[in-house]
Amino acid sequence: MKQSLKGIKILVVDDEPNILQFLEIGLQNEGFEVQIAQEGMTALTVMKQFQPSVVILDVMMPGIDGFEVCKMLKKMGNVAVIMLTAKDEVGDRVKGLTLGADDYVVKPFSFEELLARIQARLRNQFPNLFGKVMIGPFEIDDRRKEITFVGRILELSPTEYELLKFLVLNHGLVLSKTMILDKVWNYDFGGDENIVEVYIRILRGKLNDKKHRLIRTLRGSGYRVDLP
Repeated sequence: MKQSLKGIKILVVDDEPNILQFLEIGLQNEGFEVQIAQEGMTALTVMKQFQPSVVILDVMMPGIDGFEVCKMLKKMGNVAVIMLTAKDEVGDRVKGLTLGADDYVVKPFSFEELLARIQARLRNQFPNLFGKVMIGPFEIDDRRKEITFVGRILELSPTEYELLKFLVLNHGLVLSKTMILDKVWNYDFGGDENIVEVYIRILRGKLNDKKHRLIRTLRGSGYRVDLP
């Protein structure tokens, strides 16, 4: 694990010294190259110089809050932003995601959960850092745009590839149709969201997932990939 993450850059932004120290040491032990900042303006300066792949960003900070910093970070380049908050409020999560945040973790959190979310964001946004990604029975080769399932290369259209990649990289998480449309079809998609159902049906056929045990439907919530 450490070898695959070695040298990947992460910026941690939080005004609590204990959290900064905890995350800096933990992430360095996992092989990451880590920089820290205690407030927004410093974080923006470090971002320009350090150019991290991932930013762990606290919402509540003195001066510029995390929401404004997130918006600025997203304008500066391709970076995965995971926001930290002490409040598990839907409004805060929606605001952060609307401004471009890629994920949200509520304090207190386990380091293992945060690490898993960091790895998911890296696989999703920076697959070239890993080359081929092995996840359960799947192997994703983003450079060749190929997905192998149980040793068999799947015949996928470009959209099928992007959808299955998104589902697999976020396995275990419930993904709504709106989220899928945003990440796979992008915001400019103007059609019916039921197109997601059509493509899910196609993927299940190609995966021989007749009983929907691999790609599960959660009524009213979305879809979730469960790996054997």
